[in-house]
Amino acid sequence: MTPVPHAVPSENDTIFAAPVITGTSGDEATDILFQSLIDVCRRHQPELERVLRGEANISELTPELMARALQVQGIWFQLLSIAEENTAMRRRRHTESTRGRAEVKGTFANVLAQAVEAGIPAHELHALLKELRIRPTLTAHPTEAKRVTMLEKLRRIYLVLRELELPRWTERERNALVADLRDQIELIWMTGELQLEKTTVVREVSWGLHFFDESLFETLPEVLYSLEETLAEYYPDERFEVPAFFQFGSWIGGDRDGNPFVTSAVTRTTLKRNARASMRRYRTRLMDLGRRLSITERALPTSEGFKAELAERLAASGDGDAIAGRNPGEPYRQFLTCVLGKLDATIERNKEEPVVLPGPFYTNADDLIDDLKALERGLDGAGCRSLAVNMVRPVRRMVEIFRFSTVRLDLRENSTRTTNTLREMWALSNDAKPDDAPDVASRAWRDWLSSELATPRTPTLPPRNLKELSEDAQETIATFALVAEMRAQIDREAFGAFILSMTRSVNDILGAYLLAKEAGCFLDGAGVEICQLPIVPLFETIEDLREGPAIMRELLAIPVVRRSTRWQGEVQEVMIGYSDSNKDGGYFASNWELYKAQAKLTEVGRQAGVPIAFFHGRGGSVSRGGAPTARAIAAQPPGSIRGRYRVTDQGEIVSFKYSNRGTAAYQMELTASSVFEHALMSERETPRSSRNEFDDALEALSGASRATYGQLISNEHLVTYFQHASPLEELSLLNIGSRPARRFGARSLSDLRAIPWVFAWAQNRHIITGWYGIGSALKNFIEVRGEVGEALLRRMFEESKVLRLVLDEVEKTLRMVDLSIAREYATLCPDQTAVDTIFPMIEAEYALTCEMALRASRGKEIAERYPAFRERLAQRLPVINQVSREQVELLRRFRAETDEARREDDIKPPLLLSINCIANGFGATG
Repeated sequence: MTPVPHAVPSENDTIFAAPVITGTSGDEATDILFQSLIDVCRRHQPELERVLRGEANISELTPELMARALQVQGIWFQLLSIAEENTAMRRRRHTESTRGRAEVKGTFANVLAQAVEAGIPAHELHALLKELRIRPTLTAHPTEAKRVTMLEKLRRIYLVLRELELPRWTERERNALVADLRDQIELIWMTGELQLEKTTVVREVSWGLHFFDESLFETLPEVLYSLEETLAEYYPDERFEVPAFFQFGSWIGGDRDGNPFVTSAVTRTTLKRNARASMRRYRTRLMDLGRRLSITERALPTSEGFKAELAERLAASGDGDAIAGRNPGEPYRQFLTCVLGKLDATIERNKEEPVVLPGPFYTNADDLIDDLKALERGLDGAGCRSLAVNMVRPVRRMVEIFRFSTVRLDLRENSTRTTNTLREMWALSNDAKPDDAPDVASRAWRDWLSSELATPRTPTLPPRNLKELSEDAQETIATFALVAEMRAQIDREAFGAFILSMTRSVNDILGAYLLAKEAGCFLDGAGVEICQLPIVPLFETIEDLREGPAIMRELLAIPVVRRSTRWQGEVQEVMIGYSDSNKDGGYFASNWELYKAQAKLTEVGRQAGVPIAFFHGRGGSVSRGGAPTARAIAAQPPGSIRGRYRVTDQGEIVSFKYSNRGTAAYQMELTASSVFEHALMSERETPRSSRNEFDDALEALSGASRATYGQLISNEHLVTYFQHASPLEELSLLNIGSRPARRFGARSLSDLRAIPWVFAWAQNRHIITGWYGIGSALKNFIEVRGEVGEALLRRMFEESKVLRLVLDEVEKTLRMVDLSIAREYATLCPDQTAVDTIFPMIEAEYALTCEMALRASRGKEIAERYPAFRERLAQRLPVINQVSREQVELLRRFRAETDEARREDDIKPPLLLSINCIANGFGATG
């Protein structure tokens, strides 16, 4: 018998019957939000109240009202997410209050309590802290569908809900808060939710900085302080030095892979905006310190050491007498006035059109850190240690974390672009044409790269005349040239790394080193010793992941690479891609190949004496590597993290994690504590014998899954079916990112970016990217190995973190699939042969995957282990299902309409709102 993962609408359901949304959830926050939305409906368009209550026939609405109906449904999803975030935060606080911090999963206290119980000695923690490097990296793809102005209003709603939890309010005050909340919802109602034009990279930069201004500048230092407190509690006899191990990276304004709008000029602007964002926050904090530190020498004598520090700063300011005169007898205010003067000058120098002020300025964040340390010493030396620790040190820790760059900006480019630039350079050196260059995989090409890297740059050997290169090649080298220039001008940590996507060989990586040398990124003038910019290969497809260990083994034997990695922190970073490997081989094979690649690369690094750290290119959806943070980290190969962890936070995941301070603090602590736990525990857990047995089984399952998936994506009818039975082409009309949907303008499925591939399959409710092929793999495994194999599967379900993570996420995805709706999307395909070929394949594999997932888990219902997930989804599915059906009809009308004005004005707006609404409902775009 095939299990039914969830109820589907009956045949009597009309396509445009509105879903039922009630305001009786049992959760006060949800009920208040629902009633407030109803009130706003009544005020502006009372007929839409019936839509919210499930009493309207949406097919009878005018195009304008249909668009409004879709908007109000999307608003409800966003309000529901806020209520759920508020509830989750409240539950964590309740657990901490009633049972203690150690009982809250994902906290430092929880992990360190386990460490003490396991007898882990303090020296291991000391060693881990020295190696600890965590860097979530914000990317703008897929860009959050919500505009910054919308994010600000949603944050205000969250804050009002938090205020309403407090018992201190009178009825009058409480009513005022509810009125404020209703006003914010009304403002959302009247604010355009869709981007009316294609967003720009500069807007994406502003979007990213919004989260730092709202939460991250203040909360991240608190997270580090929380770790210090917790270490002192669980290891009271030890004194730990907690470095600024948690920092943020960004691709916004630096990722030019397939995005022609990210130029070196845009990257320069991005760096300056990032710099000013951090400096302005420091200025605000320093101004506050100046107001508070009104200590006079009459009340508290100043130490001789601080007097000397102050005299030095006053003399250097060029305005010392005036500063002393404004705050006579107040040494700490005088000192801070000097600091603020230098910071103001630094801010002015980092404007797009810099203004150079007379007087000193900071050349990098280290100088400001030194000034703040001097202030701490001065207060401490005067007997005010508490003021130094509680007032000055938090500001200093903030500067240590964010420096003068806010984020460490990565540059990313693909190997096709870098290779084309190198061919032009070769042609320039050899008086030939780029097409005459040796094959990039040949020994001759390697010899040329090696020779160029080894040749010193001297006055008798000037750089090539780059003006003879094409515009594209000049732009590529100009991007590298920014590194040395902006590190010197802004901050030594303004950049993170250069990510080389589509890395296929050692030659690709050496080519990036040569471009860095050509642009002046080497520390030595001759350009032969050390590259200051980490070059990070990105292995994306399954084939690339399999080749990765051999590539890195060869690369790490090359002297210039060894010298550079030693200077860069004695580690070589490797990025692994979840999206393209999924598109290439399906969900199971992708996860297994990523796991194997990490295990093998870790061993390569160990043998080479150069530890390899991994940068995980995860997206928001399960199909692109999205998974619960703690479990995703726990499922990495033993010993593969060792305290170093980078991961992309993409699009809507950024706002989910970092919009509000309480949630942001928890998410950052969750990430850090999970890295802690993996580093301390992973090699102490599963015995090697079991790991070998499990690995053999996972290899078999992966192969069978990929074979089934491959039969689908290689089918000659799939492209036709996918393009017509999903809103694939229409996604480009939704202005949620600055990048094109395809690389190099090609129109083939193989060149389609992974994001729209996943996005479109989610919109049409097939969601094959999160489960297809796994049912066949499990069935084949049991048929081949019999009862012994089934028993092994069940044991692995309990003991293998890799298999358990995969099957858990598969079951969650299966609950979101709805084949009755998918069948309606299939009617959009004019090629009946394609429909009759592809849909039955999907239908059969879906039924088999449901059946086999339950057989492996011994469950009775799909995702029964996750009641909270099922409850959240159940609140959303009635509306999502309705909007999906509306979208089918809108796609049909949009594609058939010949009147361009009607198509653009009447059909396109509700169609785009339907895409946005479904994405909001599921909480992920791509």
